[in-house]
Amino acid sequence: MTAGTAAVGDGSAVVLEAPGTVRLAPHTPRPPGPGEARVRVHAAGICGSDRELHQGNRPAPYARYPVTPGHEWSGTVEAVGDGVPGTLVGRKTVGEGFRNCQLCDRCRAGETTLCTAGYAETGFTEPGAMAPTLTLPARLLHLLPDDADLTAAALLEPAACAAAAALRARVRAGDRVAVVGDGTLGLLAVRLLAAGSPAELLLTGARPGRAELAAGFGATGYRHHRETTGLGGYDTVVEAAGVPGAARQAAGLLRRGGRLVLTGIPPAGAAELDPAALVLGALRVDTVFGAPPAAWAHAVRAFARGLLDPLPLVTHRLPVTEFEQAVALVADGDPAVGKVLLHP
Repeated sequence: MTAGTAAVGDGSAVVLEAPGTVRLAPHTPRPPGPGEARVRVHAAGICGSDRELHQGNRPAPYARYPVTPGHEWSGTVEAVGDGVPGTLVGRKTVGEGFRNCQLCDRCRAGETTLCTAGYAETGFTEPGAMAPTLTLPARLLHLLPDDADLTAAALLEPAACAAAAALRARVRAGDRVAVVGDGTLGLLAVRLLAAGSPAELLLTGARPGRAELAAGFGATGYRHHRETTGLGGYDTVVEAAGVPGAARQAAGLLRRGGRLVLTGIPPAGAAELDPAALVLGALRVDTVFGAPPAAWAHAVRAFARGLLDPLPLVTHRLPVTEFEQAVALVADGDPAVGKVLLHP
């Protein structure tokens, strides 16, 4: 094993013992086994899924307690196990969360988020990055340039999910495109969709104060979600809100024969799409669950080449010991709160 210098009892890790029960535990870096790498964590992001994990709202297959959360992260490789090139040590990196088997039919087809061996994901069923170090399969790493900003890079996990939506959207130059949802995912989707040179790129949401930020990410217009009545005729709409009613609103913006890409996950049982409207409108519906390797590669490449800078979305940076405060910030609904990052 190629190893760096890490002391036993190396800082604190967040541990969710059960929904609503959080403790800080002394962190002992785990030596990487064969095929694994250990990363020194720079930052870990908080998103709605972490809030659900904290509250106990994630369905049973998608959470396991106790667990250290943290599926959005960036860091530097500090040690590798047998079979992993030692040249990775010292490299800045991000990494995929899904611990796929690589052997089943879905994995072989590149649909690793649909692995039939069962759901396993960093920060939900496997130890996450809200700790000083994270040990994971080295094959999940996506290396970054030496001069990469690791604070910005901590947002590459949601960027990869937005990239999955952008790839599904198949936007062509001159298309009319809309994104429903002005959170982190929606704004990152705007930036990546803008690369397709749409004639119009509308963002809708509940925070008009983000209109200027949206323009900087490539949106040609912004509308409050209550002000979309009468709009329509869009070739492609990406739904990135995940709140009740968002999917229905997104479908209502499409022209006949248009494409709807759903990325948000509303509460189970929410009344959303009307099958008759889908059929009569000849609408094409795609969905995104996580980000497969191709989407990660797309997001990382855009970031590395300076085409995607998520840093303006970061509004709060806290020590990892303030995990519960960070969750409260995300849950508060304050329009001034964007992406919240925790640092070990």
